[in-house]
Amino acid sequence: MRLYGLLGYPLTHSFSKNYFAKKFALASIQDARYENFSFDTVDDLETKLFQKDNLCGFNITIPYKKAILPFLHEQTEPVREMGACNCLHIKNGKRIGYNTDIIGFAHSLKPYIHQHHTHALILGTGGAAAAVEYVLRKAGIHFQFVSRTKKQGALTYKELDESIMQQHLLIINTSPVGQYPNIHEAPDLPYQYIGARHHLFDLIYNPIETRFLQLGREQGASIQNGQEMLVIQAEESWRIWNS
Repeated sequence: MRLYGLLGYPLTHSFSKNYFAKKFALASIQDARYENFSFDTVDDLETKLFQKDNLCGFNITIPYKKAILPFLHEQTEPVREMGACNCLHIKNGKRIGYNTDIIGFAHSLKPYIHQHHTHALILGTGGAAAAVEYVLRKAGIHFQFVSRTKKQGALTYKELDESIMQQHLLIINTSPVGQYPNIHEAPDLPYQYIGARHHLFDLIYNPIETRFLQLGREQGASIQNGQEMLVIQAEESWRIWNS
């Protein structure tokens, strides 16, 4: 039986596992199963993950989207460019790295983008942020990273003022802040400067409306969560594994 799954840590909940279980049941796919691979160190990947029988591929989430790169035999051009991988396909013994986040993010964001969305804030600097950066760069949207700590090329939350907030009308949260079970947390933004021309996108899907999105909605902004993005990237992963 073909084995697929989701690599990450911790995996307290899994959209992917439930999604593929339903997909396999509805399509009467009986020769495949999807599991969670929860490892707290990359040292376990070679000895525990890649030794699993009939492993054909897996999705990758926090904190392994960048850490997985040394384990790949081949990388697609986007993965090489952004330095992050969220989908691995094992084909003829080779581990090939893809990034389906870019497809999921681009397609789900597109209906919400208007002419005034020329500048964006990317909250977080991890693997998901790399996919968002890639899409925005291709779309010609200027972006600025925001981090809790001072990093080269990134602002801190304390540096965000009215001028910056009013210029950057697209705000994307790629961090896990506000994710279940920490549903009362939100990125430390000056929300009073958010208005009706802003669009807030949270890559988190659990809860459906994070505190970040709630605070933006209360200021009149349009909002969306990461559920559609996850569905799109999951279907793209399945297409890759069966190509």
